[in-house]
Amino acid sequence: MATADPILIAGGGIGGLATALGLAQQGIASLVLEKAPRLGEIGAGIQLGPNAFHAFDHLGVGDAARAMAVYIDRLQLMDAMSGEEIARVPLGEAFRARFGNPYAVVHRGDLHGVFLRACEESPLVALRTSAEVLGYEQDGGGVTALLAGGERVAGRALVGADGLWSKVRQQLVGDGAPRVSGHTTYRSVIPVERMPEALRWNAAALWAGPKCHIVHYPLSGWKLFNLVVTYHNDAPEPVAGKPVTAEEVRRGFEHIHPVPRGILEQGSDWRLWVLCDRDPVLDWQDGRVVLLGDAAHPMMQYFAQGACMAMEDAVCLSGLLAADREVETALAAYRDRRIDRTSRVQLQSRLIGDHIYHPAGAHARLRNTLLGARTAEDWYDSLQWLYGGSGLAEGASAVR
Repeated sequence: MATADPILIAGGGIGGLATALGLAQQGIASLVLEKAPRLGEIGAGIQLGPNAFHAFDHLGVGDAARAMAVYIDRLQLMDAMSGEEIARVPLGEAFRARFGNPYAVVHRGDLHGVFLRACEESPLVALRTSAEVLGYEQDGGGVTALLAGGERVAGRALVGADGLWSKVRQQLVGDGAPRVSGHTTYRSVIPVERMPEALRWNAAALWAGPKCHIVHYPLSGWKLFNLVVTYHNDAPEPVAGKPVTAEEVRRGFEHIHPVPRGILEQGSDWRLWVLCDRDPVLDWQDGRVVLLGDAAHPMMQYFAQGACMAMEDAVCLSGLLAADREVETALAAYRDRRIDRTSRVQLQSRLIGDHIYHPAGAHARLRNTLLGARTAEDWYDSLQWLYGGSGLAEGASAVR
């Protein structure tokens, strides 16, 4: 494909840059249009299942991604009321042998940096900032992205990777604002020496309590600990990145065991997000325009799969666009291969929040009984559908 006729990508986050890299791997030029004045990612830690590493390899950044990841020993589920362990998922040799890749945690900014450096080094990827895509026009031969300020940018196709509040989705689907979950998440990153020594676990630990939970794990070569604490407080409106006091954070966790409650005392510079998602939809495509990542299937954080699904999307879409077929046919095939898998993750993410992260009383006891009885092989069997794929060929069969 000629450089003058690129695939346009709205959004320079993880999904958008992964798509640009996937296309470059196939010899296809792209132009990334990012609304912010500089390319970067806010937020803190992110968990990466084996499916993320499958995708890294297809996108040509496997070595770089592995070099900056922290490899944890286990996923650990704790009862935030009693302070006792409920269950654990070992992530050692047996896990890696089963799924072909590790489980790891990284700083979101570090992961974005891996993609950004690879894009900057590729002659097939062009990056533009301060270039917000407000909508599009198209005809049989191409598509035009309409930018804020009135500029028009032509390309062969347009990928809407512009996130939860996607303007491309607004025109394509027209389903209004996202669903506000009522769950408020507070995030902090602390130096490792401020984490209580007895809790410096090489694990992604989840303390689950009534209408609240706490997650922590090491980051950045064990220099930092990521703290993510969530309170189901029926927050009515979307909020993103608002600074809040430690006193406000503590308010939703006064009823839990002193050990997990004490973790909150170590946090500082807390920021608040009110979690939002959307119901799954079928209409990801309009001719030469298609949605990807959070623009297509925004999900709750409880499966730790938002970025992983976006990377899988990128692998699938770039592979199909490289095939010998019309653009619209390739986009339709991408939608059909991805929609069942991402819908399952969207819906199960909500269910995990209800039945694992936040139950109380008899509901919580049942959770403890059922999950506490699982063996490592039981856990691996239940995760096979999720961790076994890269996005390259997952379709309806991936929901089994």
